[in-house]
Amino acid sequence: MFQTARETRRVRDDKISFPGRVHFSGVNVEFHAAAINHSFAPTNRLGSRLTIAMKTQIPEQLKADVPQTTMGKLLLVTPVVMTVIATLLAGLASSEMTRAQYDRAYAAQLQSKAGDQWNYFQAKKLRGAIQRNSIDLLQAAAEIHPLTAAGLEKTSGPVDAATLDALLKGAPPAAPTVTVSDANLKIALAAVENARPEDEIAATLNALPDATLAAALKSARDNATAFDGATKPVNQAIDRLEKVFAVGDRSLNHDFTAARIRFSAVRYEVEARLNQAVANLLELQVRKNNLSAERHHKRSGKFFFGMLAAQAAVIVSTFSLAAQKRNFLWSVAAIAGVVALAFAVYVYLWV
Repeated sequence: MFQTARETRRVRDDKISFPGRVHFSGVNVEFHAAAINHSFAPTNRLGSRLTIAMKTQIPEQLKADVPQTTMGKLLLVTPVVMTVIATLLAGLASSEMTRAQYDRAYAAQLQSKAGDQWNYFQAKKLRGAIQRNSIDLLQAAAEIHPLTAAGLEKTSGPVDAATLDALLKGAPPAAPTVTVSDANLKIALAAVENARPEDEIAATLNALPDATLAAALKSARDNATAFDGATKPVNQAIDRLEKVFAVGDRSLNHDFTAARIRFSAVRYEVEARLNQAVANLLELQVRKNNLSAERHHKRSGKFFFGMLAAQAAVIVSTFSLAAQKRNFLWSVAAIAGVVALAFAVYVYLWV
């Protein structure tokens, strides 16, 4: 007699009939009065899959009927071992799916940060272009003369050297040099910039360590912060001078305005390049996290199939306890279990 959660079926002749029209034929199986109970409990949902936790209980009567030999002990221990393996694979499948979801969510967060940097880049490039257009219009509307240090200090008083360079030469404080020393990082940046095929980009990113990319991103952000800190006093000094020249000589005010706009155009161009460097590195991080998410999702699916094979081994091995041809069914269960375990090791080490 085989006992399920809903109904009881008797086994006759050489066929076992299960609810749902599932049959095993060709093997002479006889069940004793005691039932082998398999309980299946849903424990976790992996995306669209449901992980099933198995619990196998072997009645004492069946244990007593199994010969107390080495083979008999193997028959008794096989369902327990296969249950442990199935549970382990279910845990690995769940863990890999969780990591895939985390990497995908983190990639979305990084993409948002990259989008902010691209917005800054576009806005500053646009403002730089507007500043250059303003200079052209100003030169067309009025006669512009180059500012001199003597004339500037005569009107406004002493001016620091950095502000003088900004107004007289249109030169902002020295911008930090963006250098990429790692060869793999250079290749990855070039591959993305030149829109290489995704497979080629993925190969370059796989060879790029996360720590190297994180260090380069920190350096790029530090460069942008350092430039902002260097230009802040100059901007404040120019804002103060603008108020002084606004109430002075009109022609001199035009000269000062042209110098201020010229400096602003150059400053916006430098800031845009710094934001672009940060955005490019963030884009690499987005791609790396998406690749990691795809890898973990693939591993989760393979662990799930390994878990199914181990659960099948549990069922077949428990059948062998109540069957006449125990060795055949146990061999099938053992093969399924070994295949499941070997497949799991392969996935864990090489996928």
